[in-house]
This record gives sequence, C-alpha cells and structure tokens, in this order.
Amino acid sequence: MPPATASSLFADLDVAVEHDAPIGRQTWYGIGGRADLLVRPRTLESLQALMKRCARSSTPLRVLGSGANLLVADEGVDGIVVRLDDPAFCDLRYNARGALETLRAGAGADLARVLMDTVRRGLSGLAPMAGIPASVGGAIRMNAGGAFGAIGDSVHSVGCLTRGGELVVYPKSELRFDYRRTNIPDPLILWAAFSLEETDPVALRDKVKEIFAFKKSTQPLAEHSAGCTFRNPTDPVTETRVSAGKLIDEAGLKGLAVGGASVSPRHANFITVQPGGRSDDVLRLMDLLRQRVLEFSGYELEPEIAVWKRGES
Repeated sequence: MPPATASSLFADLDVAVEHDAPIGRQTWYGIGGRADLLVRPRTLESLQALMKRCARSSTPLRVLGSGANLLVADEGVDGIVVRLDDPAFCDLRYNARGALETLRAGAGADLARVLMDTVRRGLSGLAPMAGIPASVGGAIRMNAGGAFGAIGDSVHSVGCLTRGGELVVYPKSELRFDYRRTNIPDPLILWAAFSLEETDPVALRDKVKEIFAFKKSTQPLAEHSAGCTFRNPTDPVTETRVSAGKLIDEAGLKGLAVGGASVSPRHANFITVQPGGRSDDVLRLMDLLRQRVLEFSGYELEPEIAVWKRGES
C-alpha cells in the first residue's frame, strides 16, 4: 500500500499505528510474517471511521484477537490489521440491561480474565471456556468450546460493526451458533453480552479447576500451537461428529513432522512448532494430514485454525 494512501486512512484518527508489524510473533504459534500496518484504535469513533474508509477504498481489513487460533503466512499480510486491545474495547460491564446476571464484555477482552471475573462473582455460564485461549470477539466468531459446552450457549446479544462501520446489535433470537461457526455476517465483533446465573462461587471455582485440569492432561497447552487444527467432521450415516484427532491417530500420524512442525504425541489434532519452525512447515503438514486421513478413512478434514495470507482477505 502506498504510504500516502495508508496515511489517508488514519492520519486524523485517534489510533496507534505500527508499520511492518511482526504480528506472527503475537500469535500462539509465534511464527509467521508481518503486517503492512497494525492499527490500534483508541475510540469507537476512530474505529468506525477507519472501517468506513477501508470499505470505500477496498483496503483489506483484518481483526487480530489473541492470536490463539491463527496462523500468519511467512510472507505476511497486506492491508490493515486492527487490534482492539485499548481499554475502550476490553471493558466488562455488569447489569448492562438491569439484570444482576447480565455481563457485557468488549471484544478485545481476554476470555480467561472474563471467566475468572465471573467466577469470583459467583456467576455461572462461562465455565466451559476454562482452558480456551481467546479474546471475547474471537471466541464468539468461531463459537469456541469443547466437550463441556460452547460460548454461544450463554450469549444474550452481540454488537458488531458492518463493513461501513455502522453499529448493529443482534439478539440471541437472530443468532445461530453452530459447531465452530456463527451466522454473524459483519467483519468486526465489538462486544458480547452474556446471560449468567448466580451460584456458589466455591463450587463454580472447583468446576473450572476440574475442566482446566482435564484439558491440561490431554492437550499440549505448554507448547507452541493454535489449538485444534481441524474441525471434527460429520459421519454421513449417523450425522454425528467424529473426532479429527482420533482419525489422525488411527491413520498412524502422531509424531509426523514436516520441518519444524509436528503432530503432537499427546493430542493428534494439535500441530506444535519447534524453534526455527515456519508457517510453511505447518501448512505443508496440514496438507499431508488431510491427504493421509482421506486415503485411510475417507474423511476430508477442514481446518479449524484461520490462515492469513497476503492477497487474501
């Protein structure tokens, strides 16, 4: 993007700008390329104006959350990457609609922080999110969850910005939370409101500890990965989900490596990266796993992680 064009998008806005930003390092993988521009808005008005200008100029705009479910290609990404880590987009507001059990969390808020805050207050509903690294916005976008439930189960409403920067609010009745998907059409989630229930905070804390301990014992949480690599496919006969990790394991692919990327011996649906590993290693290993599983069991694996590449938005 020519410097003059880039400057016209944000020069008069209340934003922090970093050119040639190493966003790959900011993901949980810790690998990948750079962003031409990383923009951190400080106000909602500046964010809305930026989105409107990007839409008018057909400038690609991506939203970077916690980077827990993201792989940035080695060549980096073009356009503008927005990060909502200013306090204006990370606040927690209780009693947003007059009910004690209602919480509105900014999209940039850390999901683990939100969970623990509700636990201290004795408000249940987000316990299934224990051990899931994400921003609130990212978790909503992919309906983050697992065996214990999904974040969509507790959603009351979601506020979004359209491509033109207009605010729209979707009540639960208009939202559909499917397996790792939502029907939200807008490119940016601004906040989410949750319906929670008062409960015993001690019992709730114990439940969260139990869920986290289970995940810690079955997943390589201490290694560089992006969580589950593939979505669990659907059995065409039973119409139930089949574990992608089990399919990879049954194909004898645990431990398989390409360059610095390898299939975790602890959980076959996790690809971990060693020092010196590259995004291309992960992508080539993903392609190999999809090919081998298809040949072995007939199931076609679909990526669960998001992959950002230059020239794609």
